[in-house]
Amino acid sequence: MKKILFLLITGITVSASYSQEVSDALRYSQDNLTGTARFRAMSGAFGAVGGDLSSLSVNPAGSAIFNTNQVGVSFSNQNIKNNSEYYGTQTSDKANSFILNQAGGVFVFKDRNPSNKWSKIAIGATYENTNNFNNNIFSAGTNPTKSIDGYFLAYANGEPGKNNGVPLGVIKNLDYRDQFFTEQQAYFGYRGYVINPVNPLDDNNTQYVTNVPAGAPGENGNYHQENEVYTRGYNSKVSFNIATSYKERLYFGANLNVHVTDYRRSSSFYEYNNNPLETYETISNLRFNNELYTYGNGFSFQLGAIGKVTEAFRLGIAYESNTWYELYDELSQSLYTTTETSSGATFDNAINPNVVNVYDSYTLQTPGKWTFSAAYVFGKSGLLSIDYAIKDYGNSKFKPINDEGFSRTNRDISSSLTTAGELRIGAEYKIKQLSLRGGYRFEGSPYKNGTTVGDLNSYSGGLGYSFGSTKLDLAYSYLERKSNQGFFSKGFIDGANINSKLNNVTLTLLFEL
Repeated sequence: MKKILFLLITGITVSASYSQEVSDALRYSQDNLTGTARFRAMSGAFGAVGGDLSSLSVNPAGSAIFNTNQVGVSFSNQNIKNNSEYYGTQTSDKANSFILNQAGGVFVFKDRNPSNKWSKIAIGATYENTNNFNNNIFSAGTNPTKSIDGYFLAYANGEPGKNNGVPLGVIKNLDYRDQFFTEQQAYFGYRGYVINPVNPLDDNNTQYVTNVPAGAPGENGNYHQENEVYTRGYNSKVSFNIATSYKERLYFGANLNVHVTDYRRSSSFYEYNNNPLETYETISNLRFNNELYTYGNGFSFQLGAIGKVTEAFRLGIAYESNTWYELYDELSQSLYTTTETSSGATFDNAINPNVVNVYDSYTLQTPGKWTFSAAYVFGKSGLLSIDYAIKDYGNSKFKPINDEGFSRTNRDISSSLTTAGELRIGAEYKIKQLSLRGGYRFEGSPYKNGTTVGDLNSYSGGLGYSFGSTKLDLAYSYLERKSNQGFFSKGFIDGANINSKLNNVTLTLLFEL
């Protein structure tokens, strides 16, 4: 991709594409279970049930199940705790957030002509916070062999055997703002004394070595490392729905969806060592900071159908298309190091260009999804429902695909990610105006190795009370998932084992009009 070398405003420049990773594609391909309290209490198993504002997000035919107009609003309080284990050291961190989870309405238009078999049209519009990114993760431990120097060396030296390292002259003679991302990472390593050129007098030098001291002969390096990651933001979806019914036995619907994403990631990696010093300056500690801001919007559509096999038994099928995002990245970085010598001299080095890199827009295509559903309705006493959805995460793609960086990332996505299934089971039992609900949800790992992001297990429950034309619903859900993602994607890929536990409470107020 061509680099644009003009200055927008002080401290901001436009340059080549940021180095996207597999985890970036996955972030916008996965949705959390959100929606109304009734929907969440039953773990989202509404593909063949319909009749709930959030059921439209699973199967758009669900709005045709409504018999009256309905509007509602839902609020959620989310608490997530991350327990981290890194080389035997246990740490934990947590984040709490209160959000507008869902809002919308469905309006039903009935044809009173008894000879018309298409007796109803429903039109709806809903907003959902499909993914809440508010999260804190803190990991710490002593790595016995590996330092972050591997990250800077990987960018500076290029790919093994290809002699495509960063020339020393580029680092020394070009401003940070005028460099590509790969060159900028080498710039930090060199300017911060983390790496040294093999031939410091040759501007054509493309090979570098570490300046982080190793352990004593026969001993490990023992690098104490801390990694803090704070994320904020959301994925949201606004859906415009239309559905109809045929003989009150077959229901068909469609959604047009507009997606908005706003994601901020602040990470700070710290490392120190007390390994034997040299007569020249070597690294004793460093802190590497990264601030990423990604924003943009996207489009998708959904088609669905529900059929009443009998008055009690229903089947449903729904298709959600790929989502096509147009995204923008902004990145700022800084590095602070301390170097020491065996003679006792200490130097503090601050490398902070005070530049925000604003990158060209790019497209992300996330995978489509099929959902198959069945439900049994026990008259007015309750129901039992089951959904099974499949999504091939390996079909995610960054575009333009002829961009060398995107092509490489797309190959990584195809080789790393796989098709994952999601099972949702929900039940509801009514006692006059009171409804009791429960559910279970399982989602398989989107990774072929099953460990980078593990399987998801979730349990939910709730209750609702009908005051006539007004309904109040409350739900609680618990989710647990394990993961192990490297602190960095290249050169130094060690990461902590994270066990994430999410608790969510949702309150919904509904009005029938």
